[in-house]
Amino acid sequence: MRIAWLLVRHEVRVLVSLVLWVSRRTHGTKGGRAFGYARGQGAVMAGFAFVCVVETVALSVLLRDFPTVHAVFLFLDVYGVVIVVGLHASSVVRPHVLEDGSLRIRRYVHVDLRVPLERIASVRRELRMTHERTDGELDVEVGSQTTVTLELTEPVTHVTFFGRRREVRLVRFHADDADGLVRALGRARV
Repeated sequence: MRIAWLLVRHEVRVLVSLVLWVSRRTHGTKGGRAFGYARGQGAVMAGFAFVCVVETVALSVLLRDFPTVHAVFLFLDVYGVVIVVGLHASSVVRPHVLEDGSLRIRRYVHVDLRVPLERIASVRRELRMTHERTDGELDVEVGSQTTVTLELTEPVTHVTFFGRRREVRLVRFHADDADGLVRALGRARV
């Protein structure tokens, strides 16, 4: 039952992100400076949505003689397109946020990690294209790449999608303006 609740909560957050995107608003950026990360994946998400639309049309043609099955698949296909567009919308409306005293690192509606500025030992611009899963490290990649690396003085707790808690001491993530984010973090930490 807990997993079903998590999945429903995820879908609601994606749909809310779609509404925020259409209304040109952001989530959780009041009083902070936002740094986007969606540019690196926009073309891929548009391509994925296009493929989903083509699939919807193809299945509609193939299933036109079976009205009940056609209706079910049409609903599922249209919902799939909405979710794909909603995922992209969530990456646009939920940027990384540099607030007073913390950096909020986000990706879609899956990752939302607050890192207190006093726990940041070092920050650097570092482009990485490969990531191996390692204990104590969190890679928040976009398009299989990260551009900023944070080393922490003490671990922060990252809660995974299904609620598992992980302690991380090194965080790598992507930002469209990685140099600007690194400079802003340097100024905020002083």
